[in-house]
Amino acid sequence: MKTNFCPGPISRRSFLQFGGLSMVGMSLADSLKLKAALAGGPSSQAPIPSDTSVIFIWLPGGPPHMETYDMKPDAPLEYRGIFQPIKTNVSGMEICELLPLQAKIADKFNIIRSVSHEFADHGGGHKRFLTGRVPATPVGTVNDAPAVTSIIFKCLTENGGFKDGMPPVVFGADAGRAGIDTFANGPAYLGSANTPFVVSGDPSDKGFKVQNLGISREMETRLEDRMALRQGLDHFRRDIDQSGVLQAMDSFNQNAYQMLTSAKVRDAFDLGQEPLRVRERYGMHAYGQRGLMARRLVEAGCRFVEMVWENPFPGKPQPTDCVYNWDSHAVNCNIFNDARWRFPAYDQAVSALIEDLYARGLDKKTLLVVTGEFGRTPKISTAVGTANKVSQPGRDHWPKAMSMIVSGGGMRTGQIIGATNSRGEYPVERPLSPNDLWATVYQHLGIDHTHSFLDHQGRPMPILPFGDAIEELLPSRSS
Repeated sequence: MKTNFCPGPISRRSFLQFGGLSMVGMSLADSLKLKAALAGGPSSQAPIPSDTSVIFIWLPGGPPHMETYDMKPDAPLEYRGIFQPIKTNVSGMEICELLPLQAKIADKFNIIRSVSHEFADHGGGHKRFLTGRVPATPVGTVNDAPAVTSIIFKCLTENGGFKDGMPPVVFGADAGRAGIDTFANGPAYLGSANTPFVVSGDPSDKGFKVQNLGISREMETRLEDRMALRQGLDHFRRDIDQSGVLQAMDSFNQNAYQMLTSAKVRDAFDLGQEPLRVRERYGMHAYGQRGLMARRLVEAGCRFVEMVWENPFPGKPQPTDCVYNWDSHAVNCNIFNDARWRFPAYDQAVSALIEDLYARGLDKKTLLVVTGEFGRTPKISTAVGTANKVSQPGRDHWPKAMSMIVSGGGMRTGQIIGATNSRGEYPVERPLSPNDLWATVYQHLGIDHTHSFLDHQGRPMPILPFGDAIEELLPSRSS
């Protein structure tokens, strides 16, 4: 999978480094950056509820729908592959034999089989899916429209700061893969202030540590002194500031200060506080521990957590017939051997997360979405693998059909929503787009997706240009 690594705008992590807080003064560059962040203008949204949350599991590369949730056992061999469907605890619902743990709890999630779009490149697919807009270019991962993470961040912080110091939006990915533009998570015209707090690295690694959370008592005292000095200076400067820039910068600095000094925030990220049996149930791998971290974060008050699941075992030897993420071209991997290597960790992590949300009573308020940017070609191809030099089977990019699962959110579960044709090529029932999914997510969070922000030219741009909440995923009236 090709990605564009660009330093882009200042990251949340860079801002939270103590030396970069610029407590004593604000440079012209700071002012300009903040003005760009304020480009959205004042909000006219109704108050947003504070008790709902979303966990978004992102599977970059595109998981194969016909090896997961939309199997076609009656299709020709070159379409159906070698794996068999198994029954779940929901009558009439079958999934891949490599997902037995999910099969036992299928009554707690829904399968959507009919989402599609038109962008077959990873860059275009990421931008199309993660922004809810048709991208200006079909390749590249630098957004021309803000990603969902930035939109949600802005909506949740416009009328107040971080609650108890907890960042409202968190993004987690492998080390070296956490750049804001790697997976098209850029803020575009919403400005660099509206980006998620980034957690980089493998939480299952013994040496893992979330950077820039917590400081020594001595440093905290110094920080308090500098904050007091800053406030004194700003009382004078605010008198001559008519733009609101200083006031907004005060809020941004206060959020950073609260994050640095909040025990609640530090505890939320500390997986060591979980019983070992819980950590092992999720799986001592990147998928499992990121899933567990997501649950801890929403339980602590974070509103939107995006966790990227690429390699389940980053930093460890990878079989030569497997691939780093879900991009199962024949040149990258043997799709069937890759599934045998990857799916057990995936099955363990997803099933544990779903069960845990329900066991802890989070299923009514927390919506879980698990998806990639597209599916894989229904017809299997063969090619010589780049790493192992062996002819092997694979599937290419296919945005015309994909499958995903959704759970929680107070919705009725155990449903199959939509269907593809007999060869898994395109939807034939309940065709949906990524925008319909996001309209559902926004409604769950209490965000009006018709609300507009101003772009760089001062034009009002609605959060979603089209799309409707998926009726089957809305909370049941009894919940």
